[in-house]
Amino acid sequence: MAHPASEETIDLVKEIFSSYLKEHNQRQTPERFMVLGEIYRADGHFDADDIFFNMKDGGTRVSRATVYNTLDLLVECGLVQRQQFGENQYYYERAYAYQQHDHIICQECGAVIEFCDPRIQEIQTMMEKIHDFNISGHSLHFFGTCKDEEACSRRREVKSGKKFKVS
Repeated sequence: MAHPASEETIDLVKEIFSSYLKEHNQRQTPERFMVLGEIYRADGHFDADDIFFNMKDGGTRVSRATVYNTLDLLVECGLVQRQQFGENQYYYERAYAYQQHDHIICQECGAVIEFCDPRIQEIQTMMEKIHDFNISGHSLHFFGTCKDEEACSRRREVKSGKKFKVS
């Protein structure tokens, strides 16, 4: 699982986002930068509602539409990655200064495990050579079920409640 970014990294991504907004004639609102800060201070994966409710619970007034629109802008400028873990819902994770990794997803409870295996990078390099192709990135998701049925059942119960946080 990812750990919150340092304040230095947060300042840097704010500068990158500011430049992106200027270049694309988008408004630089305090709310957009608060959403960015919330994302880079978060752990792991989250959906738009996680960000919205975390900000609301923290006393920040921001609309759900602002969160969704800001997420779209952050994906476009490469500061956030959008993932779909086999559901109809998108999850997000920060992308700047974040190690390439892949995911194992439980189809029963929704748990997400991040892993990094250097052999995958070796395969990517080999595919570039074999197919004379410049690969800019990849996304690998393994789907299955937790072996610990009791823990999986507890996570499923939490998920069936309103608030479910993917790690």
